[in-house]
Amino acid sequence: MRLIFMGTPAFAVPALDALVAAGHEIACVYTQPPRPAGRGQKLRPSPVQARAEALGLCLRCPVSLRDPEALAALAALGADAAVVVAYGLILPPAALAAPKRGCLNIHASLLPRWRGAAPIQRAIMAG
Repeated sequence: MRLIFMGTPAFAVPALDALVAAGHEIACVYTQPPRPAGRGQKLRPSPVQARAEALGLCLRCPVSLRDPEALAALAALGADAAVVVAYGLILPPAALAAPKRGCLNIHASLLPRWRGAAPIQRAIMAG
């Protein structure tokens, strides 16, 4: 399948690797833009960005997907589906509708109860 992958933290990297290993065509990888980190506050790419670059995949780091140009670029990829893993940005309805067969969300928690900024930690705290 021709897929779009959307993810940011290290948690998302194994899913990207699995899709590549399964032979899916990754049309493009979307991740959040590099953020300042460390003592020098130098821009640090996300783990997904680093992995996508290592794999030689098309990469986009939009600040938002609400921009008409960003949405048009997403739709122009002609993807069958999008796989979303801890992307960190809200996908507007137009982004969700862009892939022919929709979007699949892989989430780290037991939805819907343990969602939010720290789903794994909240599930552990709850026993």
